[in-house]
Amino acid sequence: MASHIGVDVGGTFTDVVLLTDDGSLVTAKVPSTDDQSVGVMAGIEKACTEADIDPADLGAFSHAMTVSVNALLESDGAKTALVTTEGFRDVLEIRRQNRPNLYDLDAELPEPLVPRRRRFEVDERATTEGIERAVDADAVRRLARDIDATGAESVAVSLLHAYAHPENEQRVTEVLREELDVPVSASHEVLAEFREYERTSTTAVDAYVTPAIDAYVGHLEARASDAGVPSPRIMQSNGGIASAATVREHAVTTALSGPAAGVVGAGATVEASESLRGLVTFDMGGTSSDVSLVRDGEVERTTDAEISGHPIRVPMVDVHTVGAGGGSVAWVDAGGALRVGPESAGANPGPASYGRGGERPTVTDANVVLGYIGADTALGGELSLDVEAAREALSRLADDADLDDALAAAQGVYRVANANMTRATRTITVERGHDPRQFVLVAFGGAGPMHAAALADELGVETVVVPRACGVLSAYGLLAADEKHDSVRTVRTPLDDVDLDSVESAYDDLRADVLADVSTPDDATIDRVADLRYVGQSFELSVPVGDEFDAEAVADRFTAAHEEAYGYALDDPVELVNLRLTATVERDPLAIGYEGAGDPVRGSREAFFGFGGDGEFREATVYDREAFALGATFEGPAVLEQDESTTVVPPEWSGEVDADGTVVLTTGGESR
Repeated sequence: MASHIGVDVGGTFTDVVLLTDDGSLVTAKVPSTDDQSVGVMAGIEKACTEADIDPADLGAFSHAMTVSVNALLESDGAKTALVTTEGFRDVLEIRRQNRPNLYDLDAELPEPLVPRRRRFEVDERATTEGIERAVDADAVRRLARDIDATGAESVAVSLLHAYAHPENEQRVTEVLREELDVPVSASHEVLAEFREYERTSTTAVDAYVTPAIDAYVGHLEARASDAGVPSPRIMQSNGGIASAATVREHAVTTALSGPAAGVVGAGATVEASESLRGLVTFDMGGTSSDVSLVRDGEVERTTDAEISGHPIRVPMVDVHTVGAGGGSVAWVDAGGALRVGPESAGANPGPASYGRGGERPTVTDANVVLGYIGADTALGGELSLDVEAAREALSRLADDADLDDALAAAQGVYRVANANMTRATRTITVERGHDPRQFVLVAFGGAGPMHAAALADELGVETVVVPRACGVLSAYGLLAADEKHDSVRTVRTPLDDVDLDSVESAYDDLRADVLADVSTPDDATIDRVADLRYVGQSFELSVPVGDEFDAEAVADRFTAAHEEAYGYALDDPVELVNLRLTATVERDPLAIGYEGAGDPVRGSREAFFGFGGDGEFREATVYDREAFALGATFEGPAVLEQDESTTVVPPEWSGEVDADGTVVLTTGGESR
């Protein structure tokens, strides 16, 4: 087995996991850089040095990044133009009629990615039945000159009903690619699915992030080549990896690259542990916290996602994000309430305790004051902590919040951060009909294991799993991720009247589409899915189809899915809406060796447990997590330290070291 390295770029740190050819696991963490490729290569160099191997000897390199999501969150993407059907210039601005803040009379929606001055109309018309008026190529050439005059760096093309009859859109795209020296994203290539606004928005997002993705991936490929490292394989939002070339052509698929890798890593870790089923994945990094579900061994995915107010309909791991991470800044609002996030101190200057000049209090500073992070802890194996700076920052916050002292402020910050994450977890469980008490919480990220047990107490969860590579689990997930490609086509027709030949022909087209991107088509497994709804409904449910489309069997699966999702089923006609197909090339399971050695006890320190009137400092045993032997057990209160993360084990919780060094925490006490 050749060595394989995974690198995940986060808002604060760049995480690295290296699996050597003998099954040894090496982890590393370096500060993220403005040019992400610089931090990526620094992380590779650090991990390879620790493993005593030459980067040129690496057999594979997988990568997750934040380029796309950063461009959307920071409104820092390409200067994009939009070409659409005459009369539909304002579809991005009109949006849907739903209002996210129903009673907020002053609510402001995000600005469209494409301003009106760069939205252009073309005289053409297609219906669901076919082309009524063909496009004039000469008119498109004149349009190209107008687009070029705006200084557009990218173009999105989304014509009416192009998902069903793309001929006009194909012609417009062809001419624009001939006339302009900028990327052109076409909706029939990005998302051949109905719903005009969502299709146009997804295409605009693809155009908006394509130049940044193309430049970044190209730059990273060049740096990797200079170092003798293999070309990167990139994590997509759907939880699967793809080649650098494929991602450069389908940039929108990378919008949730990093969070998807973490969920995949969580599923792979627990499967390797005891095949525990029903997981809430909890990833708390430096900037935000992401929660997701893994049910029956399958990562939950969605095609109804939104980032920074912009709908994106490509398949994604279903992740709910809140702005509560280790670097989230604590502050007091105008009403005197203590708040945490969403602003982050980032990596530079970072929390006050980093000693880099940061003065604002953060969640990390609160954990330092509470004793969860010790004065001698070296975050990422590099950063030494300034405890006094953390205490001073929390003291100033205490003054602003009218609290007694730094300790009271630290307690407040910790509890508010946990409340934010509890709400996020209930969003993906309780609000979707799932009882969180029936799930296992998998905690990872640099800060996740410090908050996991307290979060589990709030949710009534009795088991917390902390993977061995918890501080860099998104990077670990890159090693475990399969190659995956998706395609969709809208076919809207009553299920009773479905033309089986047309359906099979559409699936053949989808199959050819995805296999064109697969590295080894002969190894691909094909999964066919159909989206259905009762006639008159606005939203669909997805059900598996199998190798042959059996309308009666598909209807039965839809009925069962509807009853599970909504608690009832109807005897109404069913409509077939979309056909979906996924091609997957599975990776071999990770074979990782683990042998703890030495005495795991490092000593003890005072840490604060229990909040409200019952809180107090208690003596907590401090362990070197990497020194635990397989099967070792321990009792709380305890703190488990490792280079990339710290695990806090409150009183009434106990732990055991499971396969591959995974720690399983269980509770037998009352919620605190």
